Parts: sequence; structure tokens; C-alpha cells
Amino acid sequence: MLDNRMLKWSALGLVAMAIGAGGCAARSDLDAVSQNEQSMREMIANDQQQMTAMHEQIAQLNDRITELQHNGADSDSTQTAVLNHFGHSVRALPLASIDEVFHEVESASADFGVVPIENSTEGTVNHTLDMFLTSGLKICGEVELRISHFLMGKMSGLAAVKRVCAHPQALAQCRGWLDDQLPEADRVGVSSNAEGARRARDERGTAAIAGRAAAEIYGLTLLANEIEDRHDNTTRFLVIGRKLFNSSGADRTTLLVSTSGTDDAGALFRLLEPFAQHRVNMTRIESRPSRKRKWDYVFFIDVEGHVSDAPVAEALTAMQMRASLFKVLGSYPRAVL
Repeated sequence: MLDNRMLKWSALGLVAMAIGAGGCAARSDLDAVSQNEQSMREMIANDQQQMTAMHEQIAQLNDRITELQHNGADSDSTQTAVLNHFGHSVRALPLASIDEVFHEVESASADFGVVPIENSTEGTVNHTLDMFLTSGLKICGEVELRISHFLMGKMSGLAAVKRVCAHPQALAQCRGWLDDQLPEADRVGVSSNAEGARRARDERGTAAIAGRAAAEIYGLTLLANEIEDRHDNTTRFLVIGRKLFNSSGADRTTLLVSTSGTDDAGALFRLLEPFAQHRVNMTRIESRPSRKRKWDYVFFIDVEGHVSDAPVAEALTAMQMRASLFKVLGSYPRAVL
């Protein structure tokens, strides 16, 4: 837990950062988080009733924190991701973009950042991946957060809704419901769900998609509950910092790799072959343009385990010999949802 540290999250509801009161965070801060997550896993394995109590406690905590906040970003999901990872003894301020989070952490103005990496409905946040192409920051942890969306406004029913304002990600995650229930309403992308809620408060005929707390903050009526198209809608966030941390015993490793001639037959197979040889499980792979020349790509890869685990270390050594680009972006505790 980062006592007396400040956390910043974006008005987009997509980014957050932690800054120290006068310097960098101690290594023990993230180690403590890692140990907490390991303890949570042990608790879950040993006692299902304790897991239920833990979830209820987190829900109650998040409700209290939301009530204490008063600016527009409070209803966004990143705040909850920050609280779930770092604990509740934090203060929060908004930032405008993912770029700003990276820059603040790189310059040591911030100890850690929290940025979105993927959504289970809409897929990868490419902007976050692309930032790692030029950044030297490391991934220190991850948070998975179940996302629910609510339609809200000043009107009493759906018939009066002329337009729906929300962040483009929220609009996309509710596309099917909007097609079915509000096919004639204009869909207006705005900088954040909180900004959509503000417009719903101030504009006749405007409704917003946001978290439940936004309805209370902006004095709006809930018109429909949990309108996301998939009820397992989940966003994964990364905690970024400047150092790698020790194994927690239940880790994930993220790599940035490439090979000469990515358009050659078998190039990707040869790059990935060490994982099979050393029985390392690859859980995710994404390609992005290398930005060096056209049709040349880099690969972001997630594997199970920590770089200090013998099978992972052996596989990575073999991969590095075959790669033209090889970076360990992080080895960190897997999220507990």
C-alpha cells in the first residue's frame, strides 16, 4: 500500500499514476503489493467464505471512496483499478492521456502509473502497446476489473433520449444494447464518461453511459442498468514503473520481440519455438507495426511465469539468440479478479 502517496487518473477513465511526496517509491512498496496478492491467492485457495468476505469489503471500500470524490473523473473505472491495486490510503488527481502517464513516470515525477492494456469486449488498447516501443519503463503489476455500464439522464424514460454521450470505448462496449433500445439516438463520443454525465445533467435530451456512481454525483436518474453487451466485460490495466520486481510465485512475463524479415516463411515459428521446447505457456501475442519500415512488425507476448523461473529463463535465453529485438517489459504478479 502506498500510504500518503498521490494517484492521478485520466478524465478518460483510462489512465492513472502514483506520485511520491518527494521522491521515488521504495522497492518495498511494490513488493508489499506482490505479497498482498500472493496472500489473496492463498486465502482464495484455502477458504471460499473468506474470498466472498474480501469481495464485499472491496466493494464497500470503493463505495466509500467514490462518495468522497467530487471531480468529474471519479466515476471512471481506472480509479477503482488504482484502489484495488494500491489500497485505499491514496488521493487522486486526473491526467489527460496515456502519454502523460508514461512521461511523468519516466521523468521520476511519478513512482508508478496505471494504464489500460486490453478489454475483453473491444480488445487491445494499441496506444499503450505503442508507448512501450520507445519507453524504458517496466510493467510492475496488473489489475483486472469487471466493468458495468449504466444509462442515465434527467429524463424519465428512454423515449426522451435524443443523444447518448460517453467515451468511445463505453459506446463500443454497449453497441448491441444501443442498437436494440435506442436505434435513433445519436451517439456522441466525449473525452470521458464523466464528461458525458456532465452533459446529460446540462443538456435536454442527452443521456450518458457511465458507472453507477456518476448518477449520484451528477444528480441523474438511472434509466437502464448493466447495458454492456457482455456481462463478463472486463478491462485489464498495467501498473508501470522503472524497476523489475521479485517473483511472487504466480507471475506473468511480458516481452517485446521481433526478428529480421518478419514476412519470411516460418519467422514467427522460429522465434516462438523455445517456448514449446521449454514447456513455457504463451497466453497472448499481439503484433504492431515496428515503425522502422512498412510491413515490418514487432510482437508483444505474455507468458506464464517469472524471468527468474528456470524454464522461462532458458526459453528467453534461446529466444534472445534468434531475435533482432528483445526486451523484457516486466515480470509481475498475475491479477486476482
